Amino acid sequence: MKKNIIIILIDGARLDFSKNSNIFNTLKSKSIFFSNSITYAPYTTGAMHAVLSACYGNRTGVDSYWHVFKFKTNKFKTLAEYLSENGYYTYADGHTKLIIPKYGFNQFNIHDEHTIDLVEWHSELLEKMNSISKKGQNFFLYLHYSNIHTGIMNEVLKVYNNFSKEYFDNHDLNIQRYSKFFKNAESYFEKIIEKIYDLQLDKNSIILVLSDHGISVGEKIGERAYGAFCYDYTLKTFAYLLNDSFHSQEISSQVRQVDFMPTILEMLGLKMDNNYEKFDGESLIPLIKGKGEIGKIAFSQTGNPLNDSKPPKEPNTHSVRTSKWKLIFNEYNNSKELYDLTLDPEENNNLSNTGLEIEETLWKELKQLMEKKSG
Repeated sequence: MKKNIIIILIDGARLDFSKNSNIFNTLKSKSIFFSNSITYAPYTTGAMHAVLSACYGNRTGVDSYWHVFKFKTNKFKTLAEYLSENGYYTYADGHTKLIIPKYGFNQFNIHDEHTIDLVEWHSELLEKMNSISKKGQNFFLYLHYSNIHTGIMNEVLKVYNNFSKEYFDNHDLNIQRYSKFFKNAESYFEKIIEKIYDLQLDKNSIILVLSDHGISVGEKIGERAYGAFCYDYTLKTFAYLLNDSFHSQEISSQVRQVDFMPTILEMLGLKMDNNYEKFDGESLIPLIKGKGEIGKIAFSQTGNPLNDSKPPKEPNTHSVRTSKWKLIFNEYNNSKELYDLTLDPEENNNLSNTGLEIEETLWKELKQLMEKKSG
């Protein structure tokens, strides 16, 4: 039998909080920890469609909140479809049917994010998958921890707008609020990973634990939570890959979230289906083995709502990022931002139009990526 696949998404979990977490640091000691993983979109639908198709949203069609139903399923094959075609029982659990591509799942359950006990429910699902595995069938289980999102929605998104002075003037309070939500996520994850170990699913499964995007605690006026800008506090995410074929290690080189699906497929010995369009992501197995190319360029997009209450239907903020530099293009006002991420990790000193050669190089790369569409 091939190995089972378990993906646990901690929706809205910040990288910096995970690095200071005893619970996640314990996981780090048992896994391959990608500490510089860049999301395609700083909002869940765009991010997770990219993760589970290995392709950027401007190619798959899912490049904004409004375009979930535009996923080009005839051109892009999802991880669940690959696994289903190879005999896997596929099950997804989340708080909305829009959050990930549904194609290829035998069962797609929607939980009530306001009332459900996710520890109890996801533990039951793990037991169910364990029973399936014992009967000789592989499974793919996607678990979505939605409670950070729910808390931010109720206490930030419904209370403030992207320019609320009360919010941006209370940075300490924002951190305290987010810390409360993250602590609950830690408690959830500690119990779920313990359940996985109790069932010994870690012995016969590839487990990917990741965040889809970060969340603002008031760093930049104009973004009270996520989805408006392409700054690192929402673009940088974490990922932990558990598999007994590899020794634990931290990979600090930049990777893209679109790289995880090709990595899983290679670990299972499954090849890309040439009847579909090529992946934007690439397997990280060579990098894990110390032989891969370091620091591939990451492409991200979002739709800044500006003063509107709803995001635009087309992305209007785009970025490319290397391990050292980031170029942001704000299409809505035709402005650019260039940051030296080594010297200025908070992205406060815009170096655009100062004559740096790297800006022109990144601008050419960004234009190519923005113009790239599916055939």
